[in-house]
Amino acid sequence: MLKKILVVAALSAVSVMAVASELDARDAAKQVIDLKDGSIVYVFDGGKMALENKYGIAVRTEPGTVLTTADGRTITMVGDEVARLGELLNEGLHS
Repeated sequence: MLKKILVVAALSAVSVMAVASELDARDAAKQVIDLKDGSIVYVFDGGKMALENKYGIAVRTEPGTVLTTADGRTITMVGDEVARLGELLNEGLHS
């Protein structure tokens, strides 16, 4: 029983850290767009974009890639700020 309680506590702590890291990224972005596949596009000052996959990991995306938003619109990827987003997502995990 104690093992189950410890596992639940550990998983809860990881979930809280993941939410905190995403909040850091959302605060730094000028706009956040949810995509159809569960990914998230962050638009920073200057219009540069970064993509977070549905697992919460910053992923490289070629500029010019056409993405479909959750509401069915299409947007074109501008820039690739994967390093910037990766740093923001990891910031909450290490603070």
